[in-house]
Amino acid sequence: MDSPEPRRKLKTFKLRDDVISEHRRKLKTVKLSPLRQFPTVRSVFYFFCFFLFFFIIFRRHPTTSFQRVVELSRFSKLSTYKFDSVRVLSKFNELTQFKIESRVSFPDHILLIGTAIDASVRNSNQFECVYRSNFSNLDLGDDVIKGVNDYGVDVIKGMNVLSVDEYGDNRLLVRCALPPVNFSAPVGIRRRGLTGLTVGLADDKPLNTWENLAYEAVLDGNTAVVFVKGISHRQGKESDPRQFRCHFGLGEYMITSRAITAAQEVVRCALPRSMVMRPEKARGVRATVSFRMPRVHGRVNHVLVPSVAKIPGSVFSPKVKQHELCVCTMLWNQAHSIREWITYHSWLGVEKWFVYDNNSDDEIKTVIEDLDFEGYNVSRHVWPWIKTQEAGFSHCAIRAQSECNWVSFMDVDEFYYFPYNPVSGFPAQGSLRTLVSNFTTSSSIGEIRTSCHSFGPSGLTSRPKQGVMVGYTCRLQSPERHKSIIRPDALDTNLMNVVHHFHLRRGFTFIDLPQNTAIINHYKYQVWEVFRAKFYRRVATYVADWKDNQNEGSRDRAPGLGTVPIEPPDWRLQFCEVWDTGLRDFVLANLGDVLPWDRSM
Repeated sequence: MDSPEPRRKLKTFKLRDDVISEHRRKLKTVKLSPLRQFPTVRSVFYFFCFFLFFFIIFRRHPTTSFQRVVELSRFSKLSTYKFDSVRVLSKFNELTQFKIESRVSFPDHILLIGTAIDASVRNSNQFECVYRSNFSNLDLGDDVIKGVNDYGVDVIKGMNVLSVDEYGDNRLLVRCALPPVNFSAPVGIRRRGLTGLTVGLADDKPLNTWENLAYEAVLDGNTAVVFVKGISHRQGKESDPRQFRCHFGLGEYMITSRAITAAQEVVRCALPRSMVMRPEKARGVRATVSFRMPRVHGRVNHVLVPSVAKIPGSVFSPKVKQHELCVCTMLWNQAHSIREWITYHSWLGVEKWFVYDNNSDDEIKTVIEDLDFEGYNVSRHVWPWIKTQEAGFSHCAIRAQSECNWVSFMDVDEFYYFPYNPVSGFPAQGSLRTLVSNFTTSSSIGEIRTSCHSFGPSGLTSRPKQGVMVGYTCRLQSPERHKSIIRPDALDTNLMNVVHHFHLRRGFTFIDLPQNTAIINHYKYQVWEVFRAKFYRRVATYVADWKDNQNEGSRDRAPGLGTVPIEPPDWRLQFCEVWDTGLRDFVLANLGDVLPWDRSM
C-alpha cells in the first residue's frame, strides 16, 4: 500500500504539468496589442537617416533644360518607314551599328557624336549623312527617297560625310554638311549605295547650338574641370564661382557640386564625394554646368547648360614626370609644315608633343602617325571645338602635368632660335631642354617668356623647298608679343590664359629671356598661297577672324590687308624691314645640306 507522501508528490507534479500546458496554450492564442504592431522609435530613426542620406546624394535637380540622352534601338525609328512598299527592316543584315548620342550645330557643319560597334563606320568614304524633308511635293532632286510613316510622307536625302574621327572611349565624330534648302539638320547616316536607312534616325537627340554648350570635361585630382561655351565672354577676367555649379549624370537625377573657380570657358568644381572615393565610377559620366540668373520675384533660378561632355576613361593621375620639356599646339591643316617644326625642335630637346587637331581635312593624321612611328613621341588629340584655343591649352596643361616638367605653348609657324655667340659659337643639340632645366629646381620661376620676330614673304612667291627656316629671311624690325614655356604645377587653378601666357599661382613669377639668349622666329606672313588659309578661321577665342570687320588695326592681323582674301600686288615685298639669316645659318650649320624634313630630295 502506497504511503500518503508519494501520492502527494505525484499529484503536485501533475498539477504543475497542467499549469504549464495551459500557459503554453494561451501563448499560442495570444495576439499582440496594436501598439506592438508598429516599428520601434529606433527603427523609424534609422529608416529616416537612410532616406535622408540617399536624398542628399541623388537629389533631383529642379530644372529640366538638360537633355536626357537615350540610346534608342535601331528598330524603334526604322520600323515605321516603308520605301517602295518594302519594309526597311528587311535590310537588317545591311545595318551598321552606329548610335548617335548628340548633335551639335556649327556655323559651317553639323557634328554627330556617337558610338560605333562596327569598325567600318570609321571609313567616311562608305557613308552618307541623312537629311529629312516634309516637302514631298517639291522637286528635291534625283537622289531622294520618299517614304510613308505614321505621320505622313517623308523625304530622305543623303549627302557625303565630310569626315569621321575617333574621339576617345570608343566614341566617333561624324561631320556632316549643313542641310540643303527644305531639309532638316542631319538625323543619321547610311551606307552609300543602299536604298534604305542604315541607322535609326536621331529625332530624339536635340540639335545643340555651339554657342551654348558644355563640350569637354576632365578630372584633375579631387576636382572636375568642365569646358563650357556661352557662360563668359570676358578675356583675362575671372568670374565669381558662386554663380556656377557642376552637375554629373543623366536625365532627371544628377549629383551637384559647388564651383571653385570660373574663368573664360573653364569651370573647376569640387568632385562629389562618391567620385572621390571611387574615381572609376566617374568615367563616362556626363558633366555640365549651371549658372545663376538674376532674381525674379524673389526667386533664384539656375539655368542648366546643355552638354555633350563626358568624363574620359583615362585619368591623368600624378606620377613621376618622364619628360623635361614638352610642347602643346593647336592646328588646322598643317600637314605640309609640321614635320619641319617637330624635327627641328626635337633636335633642340623637345621630348613629347601634344597636337590638338582642330578639324583638319588634310593628311595631318597620317603625318603625325609617321612621325610617332619614327620615334618623335607625337600624340594627336581630336579637338572639334572651333575658336577655343585658350580652353584647349588649359585642357593640354592638365594632360601634360603628370608627364612634363615644362610645357611650351606655341604655333607650328614659330621656331626657337639661339643667336650665334662669338665665344661659344652655335648652341649644341638639346639647347632648349638644357635652358629650361636650369629653372626646374627654382622655387619661384613658373614661366619662361621669349620674344617673337615676325617674318614676311621675303620676296618669295611659292613655298620654299627647304622649309620656312631656310626660305624666309626678312622680318619686321621690332619684336611682336612673346610665347611661353610654363611649369604646369605653377599654374593658377583657374587655368586662365591669353594664348601667349598663363596666370600663375601666388608665389610664382616669370622671367623674360634676353634676345641675345633666345628668340622665336614667327613666320607669320608667308607666301600668299599659305597665308590666305588664315582667312578660313582663326583658332583663338577672343581674336577676330580675318574676314570680320573688327580690330582691323590689331597686331593680331595683317596691317592694311583688310577682310577680303585677295592678294595685294606687292605681297611678296611686305613686312620686310631687316634681313635676318641667323636661323638659316644655324640650321644649315647643324643639320647639313640635306634637311630631314625636305621631302623633295
